[in-house]
Amino acid sequence: MPGEAVTLQLGHYSGCVGAHWWGLQAAALRGPAEPAELRAAALLRFGRGPGGTESPEPRLVALELKGGVGALREDGADTEPPVSWDGAVADYRERGCASRDAGSRRGDAAGDAKGNPGAAGPGSSPAGSQHAPSIRLWSDYLNVHLHPKSLHVIRQYLHDGDCGCLEAFGQGESLLQDPACVEELEDRLHFFVEECDYLQGFQVLCDLHNGFSGVGAKVTELLHDEYPRQGILTWGLTPVLSAVGDPQKSFQRLMNTALGLAHLSRHSSLLCPLSLSGTLGLKPEPPVTFPYIKYNASLNYQSSAILAAALDTLTAPYRLCSSQASMLHFADSLTFSGRKVVAAWAALPLPALSGSSLPDALSAHQDVPWKLLSSCKEQRLSSCFAQSVVLRGIGQEKAPSSCPGQPRPPLHSCESPEQVLQQYLHSHFPGAFSTCHVLQQPCHTQPPFPQFFSPLLTTRGFLQDRALGSSSAGVESIPVLAALQSCPGLQGLLSGLCRELRPRRWGRPCAAGLEHDEVQEALEELRTLAQCYETGAGADGSEDEGDSD
Repeated sequence: MPGEAVTLQLGHYSGCVGAHWWGLQAAALRGPAEPAELRAAALLRFGRGPGGTESPEPRLVALELKGGVGALREDGADTEPPVSWDGAVADYRERGCASRDAGSRRGDAAGDAKGNPGAAGPGSSPAGSQHAPSIRLWSDYLNVHLHPKSLHVIRQYLHDGDCGCLEAFGQGESLLQDPACVEELEDRLHFFVEECDYLQGFQVLCDLHNGFSGVGAKVTELLHDEYPRQGILTWGLTPVLSAVGDPQKSFQRLMNTALGLAHLSRHSSLLCPLSLSGTLGLKPEPPVTFPYIKYNASLNYQSSAILAAALDTLTAPYRLCSSQASMLHFADSLTFSGRKVVAAWAALPLPALSGSSLPDALSAHQDVPWKLLSSCKEQRLSSCFAQSVVLRGIGQEKAPSSCPGQPRPPLHSCESPEQVLQQYLHSHFPGAFSTCHVLQQPCHTQPPFPQFFSPLLTTRGFLQDRALGSSSAGVESIPVLAALQSCPGLQGLLSGLCRELRPRRWGRPCAAGLEHDEVQEALEELRTLAQCYETGAGADGSEDEGDSD
């Protein structure tokens, strides 16, 4: 039977993705009547909002730093008029005018030291985000209520500033060695676990680039020890990285990322790095682009929305009303042979003409039209070991009959939408173990989701012959094709991080409380993990991150 999951949200960029994700789920509940394909109760609980009305709340435990939640109250978690924070508020607000008004954080996204947009963004302006100047934190666009047990603010560290930030993996690990912090976490966690009728597992959204990678390492270890029979699906999140920055901070980020991947994979059922950044290494790469979205990569508000839409689709298999498989079974279908790390792909939106049948929509693309969202090099050859693919929002009408005497194309001969998608996947990935799901329900994209879509899209996210121009309605939903893959490209990502972290580069500030042997052990785990993805076809030669100092 399908059950419930508890989500843990660790870090500010994870909060940015989470706020959009909860908004997408709430929008689906408010949307037009559609077949009940996804169980809202899988991730949401229903509490009492203002006036006693029932409202959806995420089954969530969120850890955030001081100054990272604005006017969101930790006790009741409802918004309230802005008040003065205790501590370094004046300094925080002065810097916020330039570098954080649009939801970006210095060092997290494309921008120079003064907070000016950098060249990494696909657009020079926050396309479709007319309200961006008022968006500073994820709490500014959170449009669901949080339970009083959901939010815990870690007051030992500041969300933003020149000092006092949670910058290193070791600092994050140390936080979860404090009995008071562990007690707070366990109290909140047990509350949500105990109200589940059937707990199927945990989702962990965790920042990889900062000290929250160390927090996530300890949190997943705690979950693994206390709930050994439940699935732990971890999503390692990284914002688009600045092309120009302090080399010491860049190397610190690299260390956090590598240690985070090693430790999170150790105790998770499945680990997926998610980012629109072109690389997780030191060498700058342009961010991911999409043909029908023009987003500003320097704005966390916009980049996190794209990842949230992908996440909402990727997690559909264990949220389906018809699903009999648990989160643990879902993870096991992708992570056999020791391949705990998977890559995410998504077509946002899936390019399709309005009114197209499913076979016509897929046949229009010679190559699968999705983009890689895990910051590793795309392989020239389409290959993967296993994949879970979800297609949503495309009409399932029968394809028109072919002319008498002419054979029907393979996709048009399939009896069901799932058979159409399975046949399509087999033609592109003939040797892969593929599971697929087709949903009628699209991904809802009403505000606060940013309106950064091409004018070539209809309000339902389909293509049209000419641009509509500006529309007050905006794009209300989009069709999406997304996949989690265990693929050879991950070998280059994991081994590349190890190559860049040569021992002679380590410094005491980077290690931040970690012994040399601890770092060496984690890197050895990454190397061993990378070997699981080798195919004997030169997988390691495609990504040389370079070892220049």
